Amino acid sequence: MAHLFSEPERLADTDFAQLARGLADGLVIADGEGTITFWNDAATRIFGWSATEAVGGSLDLIIPQRLRDRHWTGYRRVMATGETHYGDTLLEVPALHRDGRPLSIAFTVTLLRHPGSDEPFAIAAVLRDDTERWQERRELRRRIGQLEGDLSAGAQPT
Repeated sequence: MAHLFSEPERLADTDFAQLARGLADGLVIADGEGTITFWNDAATRIFGWSATEAVGGSLDLIIPQRLRDRHWTGYRRVMATGETHYGDTLLEVPALHRDGRPLSIAFTVTLLRHPGSDEPFAIAAVLRDDTERWQERRELRRRIGQLEGDLSAGAQPT
């Protein structure tokens, strides 16, 4: 059987696979139905699920129940149209860890297409756990709101 790639291309593919597995950021790839087809080591660190446990499962594994309908509506639209408004935008959304604790993740998405096709066959997300920064920003917003309230009430800032 003939190989689809020449020897150098197969080597590059192997190098790429090593890069993808070893990234400091999580890399999760899901097919058109939302079934996870790739899950790197960083995704395991972020979400607590091993690649063996995650691959073949649904993205629902990491999507909070309350957001699933909205997520799947958008996901199906992107797969049907081949267009996303988030390809060059950093998204910040809630997610779930294996142990049930909430996370805040920041990520970008890329639609994967076969050469010569406009239709995506998968979506890749490069993501990181942004929970700590999100909590810090929330605390800062709370403190700013408190200070604004104190100033409106005529109190002296502390």
